[in-house]
Amino acid sequence: MKRLFPFAVLLTLFAGAAYATGQQPTAVYTFSCTGSAFMRNGPCPNGGRPNAVIQSTDGNFYGAAQVSMEGSSAPNGGTVFSLTPTGTFKLLHTFAPGTNKNYPNGNLPGLITEGPDGKLYGDTLFGGIGGCNGYCGYGLLYRVNKDGTGFKVIHKFCSQTNCADGSGGYSMVVGSDGNLYGTTYSGGTGNCSPYGGCGTIFRVTPSTGAYEVVFNFNYLTTGENPSGLIVAADGTFYGVSFGSTGEILFHYTEATGTLTTAVVKFPLFNGLPSGGGMLAFGPNGNLYGIYHIYGKSGLGVFEVQTDGSNLQLFPFYNTIDGGGTPDGLLLASDGNFWMADYNGSTGYGDIITLSPTDGSLMQVLSPFGASSAVGAYPAELIQAKDGTLWGSTGQYGKVPKGHFADGTVFSLNAGLPPR
Repeated sequence: MKRLFPFAVLLTLFAGAAYATGQQPTAVYTFSCTGSAFMRNGPCPNGGRPNAVIQSTDGNFYGAAQVSMEGSSAPNGGTVFSLTPTGTFKLLHTFAPGTNKNYPNGNLPGLITEGPDGKLYGDTLFGGIGGCNGYCGYGLLYRVNKDGTGFKVIHKFCSQTNCADGSGGYSMVVGSDGNLYGTTYSGGTGNCSPYGGCGTIFRVTPSTGAYEVVFNFNYLTTGENPSGLIVAADGTFYGVSFGSTGEILFHYTEATGTLTTAVVKFPLFNGLPSGGGMLAFGPNGNLYGIYHIYGKSGLGVFEVQTDGSNLQLFPFYNTIDGGGTPDGLLLASDGNFWMADYNGSTGYGDIITLSPTDGSLMQVLSPFGASSAVGAYPAELIQAKDGTLWGSTGQYGKVPKGHFADGTVFSLNAGLPPR
């Protein structure tokens, strides 16, 4: 594998930054909390720390904000919201603390998915049922109408003995059969003693709201701690898990309920293992992700075929300060990968463009910061139907005196073709 020297990477960074100077994101909506900007302590009526948004079939954007109040180390509630393309905000649902502040209907919501029935489906990391050590409950799945009515808890994780129904759910995707599928990080009936189950794949039937585990991972055969699912062109699902022989690429076919695996042999560097994740399909139909090497500062793009063969590690695109914290990998309509980096080159985050041909860094945007109108710490990007990019930031922004900003939803017109 060819490696870039640090000065070459720096030159690429500078060139990319210069290329991107005319493209800057703008805040579409800023989440505002009441209280001191210095202390960052107070209620956030519409939510704070927004996650990535989706664009629905109605053209509007939907998402969830992680908290309803700042100032506590433990998460507090969260909200579900909608935004029109012009920035009109509507609060759809607030996760309430309940009688004993154990958030029986969910706490700290994750990503949103639109179901085939037009409803919004999501998960929460905490709340539901289970013990409490500052973070109560094992999380749950819910759905709500786009106008905010009809909120319903679909399933509370760890409802069964030994969490046989799964624990720690990821966002769902829609299968070709019209049902929703997702994974849980742990739980299930697989043998991962002493930590309990190894994780599951589950199915939700929109017409009835029924929840069912359709596959249990096992450390010795199919691995543990599966990632979220991505959908292939044929409607089947791919993801990664971790087993005794290394990183495992799995392929699940919902029509037959079968799962096949292939071990992806990430090589050793000076005796240190490397690993990847965060899968996305490239323009050639192969799978792509970001890899790292333990003990070395840097991140790079990898490419692998869907059967796990022909792994290729491209040279690091970033060797500065550990490489950053990438979030999501979006194949945009220009044929390149766009990605948010939570920390990035400035510590406040970047938007970067990567080539699927050789993994090289094409451009860098660094508009984020504590005093920036778009806030700081960007999350996963999406591309809207008109070609614009949309994302969110987890802190800061611009709000009136007497309030403090707790993140934004932003858009970026990078001149990309419509989808």
